[in-house]
Amino acid sequence: MTAAKEIHLVSRPTGTPTAENFSLVERELSPLDAGQVLVKNLYMSVDPYMRGRMRENAVYAAAYELDKVMYGGAIGEVVESNQSSLQPGDIVLNQFAWRDCFVADANTVSRIEPFDREHLSWYLGTLGMPGMTAYVGLHKFGDLKEGETVFISAASGAVGANVCQIARIRGCKVIGSVGSDDKADWLRDECGVDQVINYKTCGDLTEALAQAAPQGIDVYFENVGGDHLQAAIANMNPFGRIIACGMIQTYNNAEPAPGPNNLMLIVGKKLRIQGFIVSDHMDMQEQFRRDMVEWIKAGNIKSRETVVQGIENAVGAFLALFSGQNFGKMVVRM
Repeated sequence: MTAAKEIHLVSRPTGTPTAENFSLVERELSPLDAGQVLVKNLYMSVDPYMRGRMRENAVYAAAYELDKVMYGGAIGEVVESNQSSLQPGDIVLNQFAWRDCFVADANTVSRIEPFDREHLSWYLGTLGMPGMTAYVGLHKFGDLKEGETVFISAASGAVGANVCQIARIRGCKVIGSVGSDDKADWLRDECGVDQVINYKTCGDLTEALAQAAPQGIDVYFENVGGDHLQAAIANMNPFGRIIACGMIQTYNNAEPAPGPNNLMLIVGKKLRIQGFIVSDHMDMQEQFRRDMVEWIKAGNIKSRETVVQGIENAVGAFLALFSGQNFGKMVVRM
């Protein structure tokens, strides 16, 4: 018998989650049936969207059940297999995060041939869901044109950093918003972002954005909400596009917060706002990975990660997302 360590949700958070909402549980795994595999997870992802799944009335994804293991993106190695299409040593992507190992039907994991085994965790970030979110948002909903100005909130994060670099590759002027000078320096020096605003020290964000983009904003990639959305709307050009994939500023609100007070500008400026969920666009995955690998090899895409060691520290890694302690993609190494 193999013992697995798992993180269970034991109570639904009110406001910002705490460690008391979770429990580390050890249980014995069942022997493999026909067509099943035993997988040891190597890395798991913690992502802001998981906060929404902790609500009883989850909005765009099924709610996590209480007193059961949570789930999400992970990458692992096959240890034992009762399915001929998978062999021990194969690397597989899976949705069985929040546990260090698991038994599952072979058709619920996806074998990959990683282009670089030294960076398997990239398949949870730049080459995974966050990177694909950036790629799909810009290519399907951005209608980018060379020379346009793109503003990105949470610009050094797992999604935002990729948005910045893809927009730069597409010949756009790129402006990012971050919460520290170190993150700003990395975006400018390593990723080629034209201008970066530290929203914690800039004073009035709307005015700071106006100074950074005197010709206005054509595309805003929305990751934060609140004052960032208000600032973007105020500085958008006519027929601007807002691509909305998340609003982390609101995720832990126990009660709805007041929204931007300038929404009427959407009408006057003839703006388009498009929300999307990347899982609705899996038909673009092959092209996304092909392009991203090519850009990485050419040195046009840089990745930054915060790596936390051990399943027992996964909850702390998740909670750190909401105070900005991560620099780039947050992953847990098992």
